[in-house]
Amino acid sequence: MTYTWRHNLSKNQTTKGKNSESLKPLDEKDRLVLCLLQENSRITHAELARQVNLTAPGLQKRLKKLEESGFIDRYVTLVNREALGLDLLCFTQVTLAHHQPECVGHFCERVKELPEVLECHHLTGEFDYLLKVVVTNHQHLERLLTEKITQIPGVDKVRTSIVLNEIKASTSLPLGEVEARK
Repeated sequence: MTYTWRHNLSKNQTTKGKNSESLKPLDEKDRLVLCLLQENSRITHAELARQVNLTAPGLQKRLKKLEESGFIDRYVTLVNREALGLDLLCFTQVTLAHHQPECVGHFCERVKELPEVLECHHLTGEFDYLLKVVVTNHQHLERLLTEKITQIPGVDKVRTSIVLNEIKASTSLPLGEVEARK
């Protein structure tokens, strides 16, 4: 299993319902624990405690606080999409014809139901949404676009780009850049 921090489409769980002001500050050990977990969440608690110079009970207490305060969202296993035959990675930009709350809400609910959509981001600019999509082949992509996404009421424009080469893909946040909050 690998630690990842992701936005859950059903609700934002990155802070377990807390706003960023209510989060406790991270100290250097917290950041080190998080960095090590992002690299390998299967690390034993004994090895993790050793690497961060804590006792096992001290580590358990720290992990519990990180989880409860929302810094650790969940633990997941990252699966190799290509090994499963999900060979096409695409980015789909969507513009809605109308921006009434019910139209936007309906679009978001329908997108959440599509397993091919890994991520959905609401944007500023020319397009309203950016979807990160994985599919098995071009026919699968065509079915997803024509039978599902463009059929969502209110969708006006769809533009899809197929990824030719994935240069960098990471789930690790740059915790070294996060300063200890005072």
